[in-house]
Amino acid sequence: MSKTWFVTGSSRGLGREFVEAALSRGDGVAATARNTRSLDDLVATYGDAVLPLEVDVTDRAAVFEGVERAHEHFGRLDVIVNNAGYAQIGAIEELSERQLRDQLETNLFGAFWVIQAVLPHLRAQGSGHVIQLSSIAGLLSMPLGGAYHVSKWAVEALNDTLSQEVAAFGVKVTVVEPAGFATRDGNNPDPLANGHMAEPNPVYDPLRRRLAGLGAKMPAGDPTTAAQALLKIVDSDDPPLRVLFGQGFHEQLRHVYADRLKTWDDWEHLSMEAHGALGQKSGSHA
Repeated sequence: MSKTWFVTGSSRGLGREFVEAALSRGDGVAATARNTRSLDDLVATYGDAVLPLEVDVTDRAAVFEGVERAHEHFGRLDVIVNNAGYAQIGAIEELSERQLRDQLETNLFGAFWVIQAVLPHLRAQGSGHVIQLSSIAGLLSMPLGGAYHVSKWAVEALNDTLSQEVAAFGVKVTVVEPAGFATRDGNNPDPLANGHMAEPNPVYDPLRRRLAGLGAKMPAGDPTTAAQALLKIVDSDDPPLRVLFGQGFHEQLRHVYADRLKTWDDWEHLSMEAHGALGQKSGSHA
């Protein structure tokens, strides 16, 4: 059976690939972008199967209006892809209040508004699948990416919580954590050269030099195959809560999580002392 999608950030990147993959197999897509002219070619090819919507995800009212228009057009919503977002680059000390707030308004609150807008429809029909685009940056952290990491760690928690709240209504949740993916011209862009940049403080220049070109050195994933992988997830009867897209970080993640567990174990005596358990491992937990 064909599905109906609602995809944010559809004008380029993985979002565009997801839209094209869904349309090419006969699904319907409500595709949002800040400027829908980038979707004109899709309308010309697929007609009413694609509904272009001019939506800024930081505008809660616009998000709700877009969801309602999509539901009226297609009659239902099956797959919700929270893809809109960008990377704010800069050391913690370099970030302005506006830059941090803007990062969260788009990456976190934008996803939040979409979820709130679609849930009444998904609950009413007793089905649906929320796909949240996170990142490797939602699982580990690196210098100069503090704002972006904050936003992605937050959407990880948001959707983990959501999955527990909506399972009883037949709604599924999957957090997709991509590594580096090539652009359509085959390049793997350097995040330090292509992200939104804070005003640099020279004391962090050594870090910048060390990290320069890091993204370009990682294996660049193919966005078209990522889209095909997403189709398998949305067609699965038992999709994962979390899934990595791409390679190059699995081993690093194993070390990160092993190190966290070891640190908690090494300091367990102090944890018990702080709890007032005086080394006893029984008792209630918060």
